Amino acid sequence: MANRHLSRSVVLQSLFEWDFEGANIKKNFSEILKRNIEEFAPGIEDTKFIKDTAEGILKHQNKIDEVIEKAAPDWPIPQIAIVDRNILRIGLYEILFGDKKQVPSKVAINESIELAKTFGGSSSGRFINGVLGTVYKELGEPDKDVPSKRKNKEEIDPEKLPKELLAGAVVYRSEGDKIYLAFVHDVFGRWTLSKGKVREGEAVRNTALREIKEEIDINGVIEAEIGENAYTASDPERGKIRKVVTYFLMSTKETEIHLKETGGLTDAKWFLLENVSELEMYDDIIPVITRAVTILREKIV
Repeated sequence: MANRHLSRSVVLQSLFEWDFEGANIKKNFSEILKRNIEEFAPGIEDTKFIKDTAEGILKHQNKIDEVIEKAAPDWPIPQIAIVDRNILRIGLYEILFGDKKQVPSKVAINESIELAKTFGGSSSGRFINGVLGTVYKELGEPDKDVPSKRKNKEEIDPEKLPKELLAGAVVYRSEGDKIYLAFVHDVFGRWTLSKGKVREGEAVRNTALREIKEEIDINGVIEAEIGENAYTASDPERGKIRKVVTYFLMSTKETEIHLKETGGLTDAKWFLLENVSELEMYDDIIPVITRAVTILREKIV
């Protein structure tokens, strides 16, 4: 067994013990880790990777757990098996906070899947792959050019995947000659647009209006449909699905913006139109924002 894989196994066993006891013994975690290193990895001379990974996970646990809840909204943290949630913590720590030169994101995902096969249940591998794959996609597939160790991966036709319809909006308000756009900030550190699932029998436009109200407490008027964004995502239960998001341009006279309690989002703000290009956003919503900005600049002229 490679040293890094063995090291992750020790981290997992230590986290499992800590979590099983109620995660209320952080002051004793170093003792747990030291005991497990001596018992399960006596041949490893350099234990820095083990200690750095374990301590890093505890340091960033709240942030990591928020990401898990966003990627697997149907699975609250307490409902995820102890082994699975701590494998996710290891994988997400390496993806979000680890040294990419040492461990590329795709390697971190593959290693987590191997941990799931060894220590988890029969469906753990698929669940871990689904959650980490979702996060990897949301982050824009970093290190995607690094060759994967997984071979003979079948090409999947996106059009044949199950579809999930969503709707959202670019929300704007005017103050004299100034235009402001509303954005929400997610746990992945990006500014993005409010969007949500289309309910059965619900018109797509109504979904956009409802989501904006439910998410940032703003009422407005839909002015135009400005684009569609489609991407493949990994659902922990259903596997790969095709998400299709329809975006609208929505105007409002409201100046206050309030982020309601919702998983995966950390903030909501208005930004001047000329400052939008400075925001850290996802690549796939930039064309939508560009189309909205073009329409709004024509209004100014």
